[in-house]
Amino acid sequence: MGTNKIIGSKIKGIRESKQLTLDKVADHAGLSIEQVARIESDKDFPSLAPLIKIARVLGVRLGTFLDDQTELGPVIYRKKDSTGKNTIRFSNNSPVMRKHMEYHALSQDKSGRHMEPFLIDIAPASDVDFILSTHEGEEFIYVLDGIVEINYGKEVYILEEGDSIYYDSIVAHHVHAGNGGTAKILGVIYTPY
Repeated sequence: MGTNKIIGSKIKGIRESKQLTLDKVADHAGLSIEQVARIESDKDFPSLAPLIKIARVLGVRLGTFLDDQTELGPVIYRKKDSTGKNTIRFSNNSPVMRKHMEYHALSQDKSGRHMEPFLIDIAPASDVDFILSTHEGEEFIYVLDGIVEINYGKEVYILEEGDSIYYDSIVAHHVHAGNGGTAKILGVIYTPY
């Protein structure tokens, strides 16, 4: 769990420092009070979309929840240094809240960044009724391994190893492994703040 436990407390700390109530954050983010409270208390770890909405309401970038912003210059991520401490597990945005994606942060120490690059491991999809999400910004996905299916608006795109897609996140979308297998992708998320 590691990083997941830090995010809830960071959200709560920022909200309290800005003297915002749970009600106000929930209302402005279009989320329920209970959902925001569960995120802050680390009882739920939502899909990316609610975190982006909360970041917008708090006036911070998404990366603020993920990092300590220690480096002004370049940040290097080395495969050999990967220990899993930078792993964040997101749910599939369904009522069951199954954690189907593991995000491995590649630049959490970079100060003032506008993009969030991740290596993402995608577990096999178990449901066929995916709940699509929307948020401001853009996403770029490059498939490293496996088959990835992306529901985007009314379209479905199947990507194989070496394929990529770049799309506007405001359009309802859902990313999951295809053909009942697992997948690994490089994902870069940009959210304006």
